[in-house]
Amino acid sequence: MRLCTASRTVPRTWTVELRPQRCGPELVCPRCRPVTASAKGGATARSAVLAHLARHARLDALPVHLRTCQCHERGCRWHPRHRGCSGPIVLALAREQGGRLWRLADVCTACAGATKHAAIVPEPQLAAAPSSHKAEQPTRSGTEDPSARIHVRDMLSYLAVALPSPTGPQARLLALQCALRADDRGRTQLPPGLLRGMHLHDEDMWWHELEQAHWLHRPPPSSADRATAQLLDATLLSPRPGRRGRARAADWALRTANAPALRNQGSGLQLAAVTLAVHVSPGTTSGTADAGQVARSCGLTGGQLITALKQLATTGVLTAWTLDATMDDLAWQTISRVAAHQTTQQ
Repeated sequence: MRLCTASRTVPRTWTVELRPQRCGPELVCPRCRPVTASAKGGATARSAVLAHLARHARLDALPVHLRTCQCHERGCRWHPRHRGCSGPIVLALAREQGGRLWRLADVCTACAGATKHAAIVPEPQLAAAPSSHKAEQPTRSGTEDPSARIHVRDMLSYLAVALPSPTGPQARLLALQCALRADDRGRTQLPPGLLRGMHLHDEDMWWHELEQAHWLHRPPPSSADRATAQLLDATLLSPRPGRRGRARAADWALRTANAPALRNQGSGLQLAAVTLAVHVSPGTTSGTADAGQVARSCGLTGGQLITALKQLATTGVLTAWTLDATMDDLAWQTISRVAAHQTTQQ
C-alpha cells in the first residue's frame, strides 16, 4: 500500500496590480475574484495595496520552519544573479512597473537584498500577541535592548517602500519616529523636546512632505506642547505587539542620530548612520549589508551613498568601509562606544 506523503502547501507569494481607470486605479488580485477594490489617488492606492497584501499574509500563515524562498522556487527570476540563497526566510515587499505591480513573498535574506525596489517588511500579526513579560521589562541602565535594532531595521526597510523615493532624510527620520511611537489606532504624539532634538520645532516643511505623500495627516492643533498626527497607511494600523519595545526602539534611533559626532551634521548623515547601525550586531563594531538596500533606506542614490560613507569616515563614525561593486556588498567598521565616550571627554 502506497502512503500519500504530499502535504498541503500554502503558496507564500501574493501580487496585486493597479490598473488605471477613469475613476481611479483599480486594485486587482489574481486570488480574489472579481476586482477587490477601487482606490483613488496614488498614495491611497498604495496604502490599499499594502493592506490587501498584509491580509493575504495573515490568512495564509505558515510556520517559519515550513517556509521556503519563493524566489528560488521560481528560478530566482526576480533579481540579478548572486551567490545563492542564504539567510533566514523573511517577507519582502517589491514593486515593479513603476508601482503598478506589487509583490509580497517569502524569500531568503540574500535574495531580498539582491532584488531591486524591494524591502524586508515586518511580519503581519493575526492579533495582538501576548507580549513576553521578559521582553517588556525595562533594560538595565547602560545596557542596550537588542530588539531595538530589529524594530528600527524593519521600520526603515518598510519606509523604503512605503514612502516615495524623493522623500528627504529629515522627513524619513520624522516618519520613523511617528511610526515607532504610534498607538494601535495610528495616532502619534511627539513632545516638544523630541522635536527640538530633531531640529523640527520650528519647521513645518517636513510634516508637509509626509502629508503630500498621503502618509499621515495632522489635525488642527489642540495642544501647544505636543505635535499630533494620524498615520494613514493601513499597514501600520494592524495589531502590533510590543508598543513599549517600539518606543524604546524610537529612543535608540534618536540617540544614534544625535551621537556627539553627528550633532552638527546634516540629517542625511544622521539617517545613514542609523541605517548602518541597525546592521551592526550588538556587542560588535562591524556590519555588513546590501548596498542597494542601505541606499533605499536612506533615500539615496549609489553615488550619494558613497559620498555619505566618506563623510561618516571623516567625522569618525566609521573607522573603515569597503564596497564590493560586483556583488554590491557593503562592509564597515564603526568606532566602539567606549572609544566614542573617551573621545567626547577629551
